[in-house]
Amino acid sequence: MASLLVRHVDWLVTMNERRTVLGDAGLFAVDGVIEQVGPTEHLPREADQVIDARGYVVLPGLINTHHHMFQALTRCIPSGQTHDLLGWLGALYPVWARLTPEACAASARLVLAELLVSGCTTVFDHHYVFSNGTSLDPIVEAARELGVRLVIGRGGQTLPGKVAPLELCESEGAILEDCARLLDAYHDPRTFSMSRLVVAPQQLLRLDPRFASRLATFAQDRGLRLHTHLSETAGENALCLELHGCRPLAFAERVGWIGPDVWYAHGVHLNSEEIQRLGQARTGVAHCPSSNMRLGSGIAPVGELIAAGVPVGLGIDGSASNDSSNMLLEARMALLLQRVRGGAGAMDARAALELATRGGARLLGRDELGVLAPGKAADFVGVDTRRRELAGAQADPVAALVLCVVPTVDLSVINGRVRVRHGELLGFDWPAAVREHNDRAGDLLRRAEAALGR
Repeated sequence: MASLLVRHVDWLVTMNERRTVLGDAGLFAVDGVIEQVGPTEHLPREADQVIDARGYVVLPGLINTHHHMFQALTRCIPSGQTHDLLGWLGALYPVWARLTPEACAASARLVLAELLVSGCTTVFDHHYVFSNGTSLDPIVEAARELGVRLVIGRGGQTLPGKVAPLELCESEGAILEDCARLLDAYHDPRTFSMSRLVVAPQQLLRLDPRFASRLATFAQDRGLRLHTHLSETAGENALCLELHGCRPLAFAERVGWIGPDVWYAHGVHLNSEEIQRLGQARTGVAHCPSSNMRLGSGIAPVGELIAAGVPVGLGIDGSASNDSSNMLLEARMALLLQRVRGGAGAMDARAALELATRGGARLLGRDELGVLAPGKAADFVGVDTRRRELAGAQADPVAALVLCVVPTVDLSVINGRVRVRHGELLGFDWPAAVREHNDRAGDLLRRAEAALGR
């Protein structure tokens, strides 16, 4: 058995229901599971690995509930910089159609590393572009290499909509066959598992309604969760009315995509009656503030969702609609954007951190995550309050994690294994990862330009 002791933490943020913060405290974990949390004097004196965390804020690892990691290959492409969602997709889909397994692997390694040093310990990646032999396998392999807890979404679409190239559409049989393969290969339903599968089409409007229902049944029969984009833009709502005579949530209900095993990305354009229906069904929403601002999609009604009992977590969304992969920054954006919408009292720093921890765990159905307590996973991160970004913030270092800009954490532990120490990602070659990623991104753009005759 491998044991880990973290002691003398100045601010230990448990994120329990009372949001208890302990001083001169710590935790003791064995084989990736927390056994004790409390004052340092009550903890064991020895362990296989001991970390003195004086001056640190320690909190549960942050949980990213919506991402498209492959999109990091197309950050800041000029043709997509000033468009709304539809125009942005129209600019980028022809490039994504040239995605290769090697490019997918390079982007996964780089983005997972970026997320890790920003305080993220659990990642949900929603992958929906399958071309040139691409698959979810290199994403899972990258997560295993980096020691990140991964929830992987098998996306896809059978209808092109207005923007997706026809070559990115798949047959219903191919999607189901690959879901079954991934289920056998990578889905571990056990508590504390490092890899799980989610059935996650790009959008329900990109599927035949009968197949959408079939996918829901496939997932539910196998104990898998369901995820998709929903009500991200006003245009999506209008298109659904045109195609199916109802708004997106009603369509999702019609095809069986609602319930406590379902969460949606965005939910920006939900009305009050829909919010109440989501609360009653305990269906969740991944709030993606930076992406919503970047694409001008609007501001999600997070306060109303929470008040209605809707589980809400945070998502970074695509690395080309956010152009970053920083979970602490996303918590800050969530707080600021809700204050733009509802005033200075709309959200405080601790509520933003709760979205990024307990909230995310709830969306993913991972009760063992998001809280520091006995019996929970030893997934936690720490920030040294003596760093320059927090100078002058000693009155409330916990709030400072959100109100100030903290680019990276100083400590990250996942499944009891130290991954970041003194701000450095252990065993990771950043220059090589960046070089490989840039080479693959450049090749992707060149092949797209050649295919489009530019």
